[in-house]
Amino acid sequence: MFTRVPQPLVYAEALLAKFASLSRAADGAALLGDFVRAVAELSGCELSQLYLLDATHTSLGLTAECLHGILQPRETASLPADYNGEQLLQFSLCQNRVLSLTGLSGSLHETSFLPDQAVPWQSLLCVPLVNPQKAVVGLLLCASREQVELQGFADSLGQLGSFVLGQLHLLQRLRRPVGDVSPMRSSVPSASGYGLIGKSSAMRQTYQLISKVLHSPYTVLLRGETGTGKEVVARAIHDCGPRRSQAFIVQNCAAFPENLLESELFGYRKGAFTGADRDRAGLFDAANGGTLLLDEIGDMPLSLQAKLLRVLQEGEIRPLGSNDTHKIDVRIIAATHRDLAVLVSEGKFREDLYYRLAQFPIELPALRQREGDILDLARHFADKACAFLQRDTVRWSEAALDHLSSYAFPGNVRELKGLVERAVLLCEGGELLAEHFSLRIEVAPEESSLNLRERLEQVERSLLLDCLRKNDGNQTLAARELGLPRRTLLYRLGRLNINLGDFDG
Repeated sequence: MFTRVPQPLVYAEALLAKFASLSRAADGAALLGDFVRAVAELSGCELSQLYLLDATHTSLGLTAECLHGILQPRETASLPADYNGEQLLQFSLCQNRVLSLTGLSGSLHETSFLPDQAVPWQSLLCVPLVNPQKAVVGLLLCASREQVELQGFADSLGQLGSFVLGQLHLLQRLRRPVGDVSPMRSSVPSASGYGLIGKSSAMRQTYQLISKVLHSPYTVLLRGETGTGKEVVARAIHDCGPRRSQAFIVQNCAAFPENLLESELFGYRKGAFTGADRDRAGLFDAANGGTLLLDEIGDMPLSLQAKLLRVLQEGEIRPLGSNDTHKIDVRIIAATHRDLAVLVSEGKFREDLYYRLAQFPIELPALRQREGDILDLARHFADKACAFLQRDTVRWSEAALDHLSSYAFPGNVRELKGLVERAVLLCEGGELLAEHFSLRIEVAPEESSLNLRERLEQVERSLLLDCLRKNDGNQTLAARELGLPRRTLLYRLGRLNINLGDFDG
């Protein structure tokens, strides 16, 4: 750790003394101030700064700064709202990479986060700070007006910074009022965080998971039933993260046959196949610097799964018809309503890709599990429909609200959205009524009117219809979910007189 710093033994003794003195800090403000001053002394730099992520892990803010040995109490109004536009800071934060640069004054790097000085800054060190769970929670920065090599200080200063953040957390816990034993919720955003709607406990858990992964480069796997809003959550992760100014691209892996999906994702060179009369960039290139959502990843062909694994591992692609690979910087989010672990056991999905994709899984709750969210979502969709139709907002009758609350919504949020938009179109007055909603509430027949076989057929019919609705009418996907050959499913549909008109894809 000390081989690349001047006078290693002297430095080690000074570092140990800083650990001891910082452990005696009495309050958080003094701790952070003493920390940045200690960093400046240890590194010999004129400037040291500490940046921390906010409670929702969406915004980076300057927390403490020491310039020429003096703490700088900058006015809050003079600081940026966040440092999302600072590429150097965001690179170190999101990639969890130490950044050491010299010759800043002659480089093209944007360093507006550094204070203006008569003599330009020449050297910069940026060190990510991690918590005990190995998540990046902030950045430590040192800068000098001399051209010096600062990389050798990275490990020791990073460990000192993580120690200080642990001490800060301990001081915050000790200063909580006596009797307040509620768990800290610093990482849980508000119920309306990330542009998502819902205050249920299931959705608050989802918000918490989103906050943990926003500023990390990890691949996210979104799982959940059809219609639970996987694309909406993926867009929220993109829009609230550091890549928000770059492209967000969606590709449904079930929408193309294998050869077309490969060319769509990787692009191709002129002459790669019949009809390839020019070079064409693929979606990985189009999403470079941004986010690519691979929807229905479970339907990706096995041959393409191997190529996707290489993209995830090496960060490079090779277009069709090309012998050369090139690097890309794309955050991949995968989504599926299928159980990938089952597909792995059946040999239909690569096990190594599964574990690579499932680095950070987020299970989206079905609408029936989101207690209290149905009415909030319904009002939101009604207001948006009215705005789109350029008409006055509608009122809700108690009967309509009760009608929605009693329904299970097998199609989840997508089904609710469609029902509300249709109801707004049907509403000729200013109030939504129960009759404006065509809900599939099946009335249980009189027990005495059906024999055992008829009751079993009733249950089977309901199960088949629900599965078809979940899969948007796709009979192949429904058969796969039910564990039936497609031919058997078609036979059962015919025997039970189930037609496409029995459900709204």
